[in-house]
Amino acid sequence: MSFNLHPMLNVAVKAARAAGAIINRAALDVEAVRVSQKQVNDFVTEIDQASEAAIIETLLTAYPGHGIWAEESGKAHGAQDSDHVWIIDPLDGTTNFIHGFPYYCVSIALAVKGRVEHGVVYDPTRNDLFTATRGRGAYLNDRRIRVSRRTRLGECLVSTGFPFRPGDNFKEYLSMMGDVMQRTAGVRRPGAAALDLAYVAAGYSDGFFEKGLSPWDVAAGSLLVTEAGGLIGNLSGEADFLEQRECLAGNPRIYGLLVGLLGKYSKFAPAGEKAAVRQKLSLGGGDGGEAIDAPDAGAAGADGDGGNGGGDGD
Repeated sequence: MSFNLHPMLNVAVKAARAAGAIINRAALDVEAVRVSQKQVNDFVTEIDQASEAAIIETLLTAYPGHGIWAEESGKAHGAQDSDHVWIIDPLDGTTNFIHGFPYYCVSIALAVKGRVEHGVVYDPTRNDLFTATRGRGAYLNDRRIRVSRRTRLGECLVSTGFPFRPGDNFKEYLSMMGDVMQRTAGVRRPGAAALDLAYVAAGYSDGFFEKGLSPWDVAAGSLLVTEAGGLIGNLSGEADFLEQRECLAGNPRIYGLLVGLLGKYSKFAPAGEKAAVRQKLSLGGGDGGEAIDAPDAGAAGADGDGGNGGGDGD
């Protein structure tokens, strides 16, 4: 790389590449990979576990006093009381990986006193390395990246993740999708939230929204977005979303428009707005019209302190 990485980010990159090598080797014969179900439609493979072990070993060898918060092993490793906590998704997009669908990634973030300071999202199939350090910008390989400059929803490509677990509110999600699909150039569901956020940071897509996420899905991606000049928060536009299980990101203008469109679906929406959603769902109707701007002052942005990211995708 032609730019100097922070030492802690350098270790995270080393860990991500070690995990990526394990994933790429397994992808050569994905049929031989052992798969089990955590719950319906929520899979884990021996590769998730081997990838996570390689990441944790690399991180704790360099920083034995740091904490670990990982998708498969939780907080079983590392120091329990450290201000420095590594938030890890060893293979985001496991369902894609099992099928040989080449859209999955490794996600590693370092939170210091609850605020994400470093983030790495590594796509092993393309050898794409997304990195960010707070205050230093976001990069794809050795190239600085920025969010897109589109300002009209009608020109935008927006990514999302579908609900896939028992108990998820499919009807509500279809309503959300209907609201967004009618007003944009397209909606995509690639299947790995961490990489979806990296693509928003790189300007490949203009926005992203999803419910049901966990911190390891979006911790690293959230910093990529803000360091690339974008905004990220919950569906209501509030920045403190790491453990709220809902996420919305985009360039500043599109973020505001999406908050105006999707804020009513947030569990933090005012009671009147939530009642309106319930009525809409019971009637099965849509509400047409262009989304209006919504204030985004509360969102985590590149120039502010706010939110540190979160999410549990497949």
